[in-house]
Amino acid sequence: MDSRKLFLLIGALVVAGITAFMARTLMSGASTPIAAATTVEAPVDGPRVMVATKALPVGTIIDATALRFQPWPKELVENAYFLESMPESRNLVGTVVRFGIPAGQPITQGALVKPGDRGFLAAALGPGMRAVTVPVSAQSAVAGFVFPGDRVDLVLTQTVAGGGDGPPLKASETFLRNLRVLATDQRTDKNTDDQGKTLVSTYSTVTVEATPRIAEKIAVAQTVGTLSLSLRSIADNRSELEEAIASGDVQLPANGDAKAEKAALEKIASRPVDGSSTFSTGADVSRFQRSSVPGKASGTSSGPSGEPGTMTTTSTPGAPAAPAVPTGPVVRITRGNDVTAVSVGGNK
Repeated sequence: MDSRKLFLLIGALVVAGITAFMARTLMSGASTPIAAATTVEAPVDGPRVMVATKALPVGTIIDATALRFQPWPKELVENAYFLESMPESRNLVGTVVRFGIPAGQPITQGALVKPGDRGFLAAALGPGMRAVTVPVSAQSAVAGFVFPGDRVDLVLTQTVAGGGDGPPLKASETFLRNLRVLATDQRTDKNTDDQGKTLVSTYSTVTVEATPRIAEKIAVAQTVGTLSLSLRSIADNRSELEEAIASGDVQLPANGDAKAEKAALEKIASRPVDGSSTFSTGADVSRFQRSSVPGKASGTSSGPSGEPGTMTTTSTPGAPAAPAVPTGPVVRITRGNDVTAVSVGGNK
């Protein structure tokens, strides 16, 4: 190859390299701005109606967080809707949902039952539930700080006399848990003043929601001793529910449906708990109280701490009963001219 062709080839290569470099520089420069499409929702031409902020199942007691006002197309507004301009729209707290209302849907006047209306308490009850009234005092009702919609535990306090010497047994037992309060006296909503502040007042009765079996237990418990309310924390239901799921006591839907799982959890968290009761006796709070029921007087006597001791008796048909003969170590107690031998234990 001669020198002329070689120079032409080198020149062509240089020109190609410069062209490629310039093209790459142009392509890697500032990119063309992309116009962002923004969608502006047109304002709704219509009045503001009351809608549900969340799903409201049957029996829900309305509070301030369950409802809000939202613009609604005027051609879709029905006469049964609650409009913001209506005075009665401001007094719906404490009413009860008669028919289920989905989230975001308008509230109709026929879907709510107001306190004092016929069938109000029946609408507040869940399917298969009963309303039971419990007599309480200021001390046994958390000094009036229990309101409709709260959840409480029921505590039974009783005195067990037994059949022996010594003071009776004092015992307190939490036998029902997670009961929903429906009303205090005849009020189904919180008592508020002109400024909307909650007023705490005492009452003599509390109406709770219970299953038929629990209603029977409450009726019997009123004849056994004194009933007291124990106010539950809002966080208690969630922690107990997590424990029940971890232990396998609660079965969630197997298909993984989020809505079905949420509905199941809400149903489980709202059910009253019957069983797994706890108790305390007088000995748990004072060393001078008993820890068990006094022993029977016939053939049994009480030891120094209230525990039963054993004594034996012998008798002959047709003859008066012989005095009890202790079978172990005894302590003789003299009361005037009477001497009593009390067993204090020992081998039988």
